[in-house]
Amino acid sequence: MATNRVKIFSLFERFWHWAQMLLILVLLITGFGLHGFHHLISFRAAVTLHTSAALLLLLLWAFSVFWLFTTRTWRHFIPTWQGMWGVFRYYSYGIFRGERHPYRKAYWRKHNPLQALAYLMLKIVLFPAIWITGIAYLFYFAWRDLPHAPAWLDGIAQVHTAAAFLILTFVFIHVYMLTTGHSFREHLMPMIDGFDEVDLTPEEEAYLRKDQPEDIL
Repeated sequence: MATNRVKIFSLFERFWHWAQMLLILVLLITGFGLHGFHHLISFRAAVTLHTSAALLLLLLWAFSVFWLFTTRTWRHFIPTWQGMWGVFRYYSYGIFRGERHPYRKAYWRKHNPLQALAYLMLKIVLFPAIWITGIAYLFYFAWRDLPHAPAWLDGIAQVHTAAAFLILTFVFIHVYMLTTGHSFREHLMPMIDGFDEVDLTPEEEAYLRKDQPEDIL
């Protein structure tokens, strides 16, 4: 295999990434404001911003799910146990000894096994937990007359808050990872111009240079 700079993140993926980041940031700030952790904005403004950002994020997620399945990009988020231990060992031990990252990006697999597992859990566990509980809370008026509704609402609120803290933890880890290995700029640039260093087979390189020359440098 030869290493080439290849466009592995499409324009939609980059838009999705940055829009999602901005909306999650707004949701975290306003959500913690609603819980009284800060008083940067009024309660009424926090409710309005939180609800608006949540609805926009749901719309973005709907488009992203459609895009993932129509382009078959969902395959990049399926984890594999092959190489999992090596990547886990690197991040827990090897990185502090200056060892080389054991995983090399391939054209057909953009994420290392640990990344794929983390992103998959985010998409099928944390995100559904946050939006299901959020919608249930938002439409409480529609089911508040049901038996034990206040108790159910309290449980829903706790799950929603717990999921928010876990997402915040993911954000901190994600940002921390940008400071490891390569420079911060090298980690960040693929989500700006879409290009990253990828191992290509001779067949993949020939295909790209012939049919998608704009996607390989």
